Amino acid sequence: MAKGASISGFPEWLPSERVVEQRVIDTLRRVFELNGFIGIETRAVEQGSSLLKKGETSKEIYLLSRLQEVGHESDTPIEERLGLHFDLTVPLSRYVVEHSGALAFPFKRWQIQKVWRGERPQEGRFREFVQADIDVIGAGDLPDHYEVELPLVMVSALEELRAYGLPKATVHANNRKLSEGFYRGLGLTDVEGVLREIDKLDKIGADEVAKLLVDTCGADEAQARACLELAELTAADGKELADKFDALCAAHGIADDSDAYTLARQGLDTLAMIVDEAAAIRPGSVIADLKIARGLDYYTGSVYETFLDGAASLGSICSGGRYDNLASQGNRKYPGVGLSIGLSRLVSYMLHTCPSPPALTPTVSARPPCWSLCGMKRTARPPIVLRTNCVRAASLLTWHPPRPSSASRSSTRTNSAFRTCGSRPPLPKVRKAQSPLATRSRTSSRASRLPPIARRGSRILWLPSKPSKSDVFARKIEEKQDNEPDGLQNTSCH
Repeated sequence: MAKGASISGFPEWLPSERVVEQRVIDTLRRVFELNGFIGIETRAVEQGSSLLKKGETSKEIYLLSRLQEVGHESDTPIEERLGLHFDLTVPLSRYVVEHSGALAFPFKRWQIQKVWRGERPQEGRFREFVQADIDVIGAGDLPDHYEVELPLVMVSALEELRAYGLPKATVHANNRKLSEGFYRGLGLTDVEGVLREIDKLDKIGADEVAKLLVDTCGADEAQARACLELAELTAADGKELADKFDALCAAHGIADDSDAYTLARQGLDTLAMIVDEAAAIRPGSVIADLKIARGLDYYTGSVYETFLDGAASLGSICSGGRYDNLASQGNRKYPGVGLSIGLSRLVSYMLHTCPSPPALTPTVSARPPCWSLCGMKRTARPPIVLRTNCVRAASLLTWHPPRPSSASRSSTRTNSAFRTCGSRPPLPKVRKAQSPLATRSRTSSRASRLPPIARRGSRILWLPSKPSKSDVFARKIEEKQDNEPDGLQNTSCH
């Protein structure tokens, strides 16, 4: 048998690593749902015409071909071919347009799904990986306050992971309008090109970025230096940001009555609002950082990058921004704002760098709730740990099976008195068991033709066809214990 070989960029987690990944997914999903986001899943493939909207990232698309079509792909334009999605934002825009009549806006969704990207594999970067996204989509317009809400929700989710050794996360925010207005005020025309090159600042350094601005974007050395000076601005509040920006504009001759300055000021006001409002709710979680550019073409407003304290080599673990023109249907637009976590990258960092976290394996009972029907001793009543999808309840509910009463034995053997959110599920009707003293002539009844054990969902129904001596003995023991109180723990929601 041929020995398998790993393929670079396509990770496979061991079972113990998979447990960590699942616990991270569960934590993120719980926080997202508690903040009103609804989970969806989209198809893995999209039309090439949709995938090409991402600009430079479009070069990393994995296109699909059937075996009999190999060698003839050039006959079909890329726009008409199918490709694997390399993020979850483009599929979301298509999803919203196709299902707009069935969605309630603003539409808040979370999505955790695999994506594929044909980039060069390296530490923490994969060709196949899981992303975790949250987005808010509006119909026609989208209020600016969502540009504050989403970074705070994402920071809350990352804070939950600190219990497993993850360092503190800080969101660095900028606004595309601010940067674009400043570049136009300098006389630069290739704004998208400048943004793409500035986005490489942390990867290749200021000198290389300045060289690229001169060589590819038509900037002179003075303009390139001004762009780098803008990228160096940071601020913890809106007033400090406005003062630094106005001083920089004055230094480079950008008049405050020009169209370029007006555009930049719109972005500045939005960014100042984000920083100030976030500071009032969670101080220090969001700061202004004007080197954040996001090289993707569809961002039109706020842009975000998230960094971990003491993990500069890891780079950004969460990014996103506002997009007003990605999804449209006729004259109607669906603006949105979203953030995305490279979940596989984050899990890889947690497995290899973070301190040893507490046990991530969930507690599971070794015995089912049907212990009283299976001959187990009544004194052995281990707690059962259950999960609930109710956002008002805790993520884990612990309960104990009750001791059945004589009344419950007369009707059903499966009444576990389990309650979620203050109500108990309806119990199926169960045929009353035959008396242990029944004669053999009654064994031909309809009850005797039923199987001894019948399963309905997660319940096990006791349907004996013929009593035995052990049944009679067990019945007598249970009758002596009828005066004991039921042992149900309260698991109702508050």
